[in-house]
Amino acid sequence: MLAAIVFVATSGCTWQQLPTASFGLSGATAHRRFSEWSKARLWAKLHRLVLDELGARGELDWTRCAIDSVNMRALKRGT
Repeated sequence: MLAAIVFVATSGCTWQQLPTASFGLSGATAHRRFSEWSKARLWAKLHRLVLDELGARGELDWTRCAIDSVNMRALKRGT
């Protein structure tokens, strides 16, 4: 599930274009799970866990941080 979501987010394909044979689930299923996880703020929690783990190991170098974003197409004339 996670691999399918990451694939869509990084490849630029749509949920409908997700290669079902490669991931074993449909684009609709992956999108539904993505929406549920987003609503539950799973991505922010996962990000925090990774930062905490790296910080505990002394592997976090804040002098090399960058701010980035992901652009998503707004469907149905969304804002």
